[in-house]
Amino acid sequence: MKKALHIIGNILTAIIFLFALCVMIFTIISVNTVNKENDGIFGFKPYIVLSDSMSEVFQVGDMAISRQTDPATLQEGDIITFRSIDPANYGQTVTHKIRQVTEYEGQRAFITYGTTTGADDLYPVPEANVLGEYVFHLPKMGYVFEFLRTPAGYVTIILIPFLLLLGIQAVKFFRLVRQYKQEQQADITAQQEQIAAERKRTQELMDELNRVKQQMSQMASGKTESTNTAAPTGRIETDRQADPTENLQQTVSSQSQKMIEQIEKLKQQYNQENQQGDGR
Repeated sequence: MKKALHIIGNILTAIIFLFALCVMIFTIISVNTVNKENDGIFGFKPYIVLSDSMSEVFQVGDMAISRQTDPATLQEGDIITFRSIDPANYGQTVTHKIRQVTEYEGQRAFITYGTTTGADDLYPVPEANVLGEYVFHLPKMGYVFEFLRTPAGYVTIILIPFLLLLGIQAVKFFRLVRQYKQEQQADITAQQEQIAAERKRTQELMDELNRVKQQMSQMASGKTESTNTAAPTGRIETDRQADPTENLQQTVSSQSQKMIEQIEKLKQQYNQENQQGDGR
């Protein structure tokens, strides 16, 4: 279940991010190109449709996309975007269909019309006034762009998605921090348990060594008493029996000394391990 929720969360995050990114790119491009006489993006320029004069092709609120073209290649039936020379709307951008190629004031020009009424425009379009040739349109995107230019549109379409994205990433971050702390605490607990187990084993070893030391001390004491209680019957017998007893005592003493040295080393090791454990 957690894995499925994790996958859904990643997909949702990706969708929000892509949506916000696309909206931001669209807004930047639109603000810098819509209804403006510039080079556009790769020669394409968007225009917001403001009238129904070409309702058979696009509607009010659509975004018409035109492409820069050589006016010399234009012919009857092409749809062009141009600057009007009609005094009623002089300088405004219009997208109409070419009915006929003609001349105006000694220059090549086009007679245009709107497909809705079929009536010709009052003034022809000189080649110099052609901005581009219509390519396609985006339905109702003009309304979206106009909405984006308002504070409410910016908050709704750009700010809110980014805030959602930041919120999702913040939740993921705090989850990772909590998971890291839990793993760190688990490691500390495991180390403490390991140190306790090592101390227990060391203590058991020390107890065993002390028991062996006591046994060796008792054995050495028994041998000494046995030697002392043996009564000499003569000088010759005493001298003869002295050598084996002394050899046995020396052997036991040597072994006891070695065991004591080993015990002392183990004690030092035990103390060092305790100090290291306390340092951890």
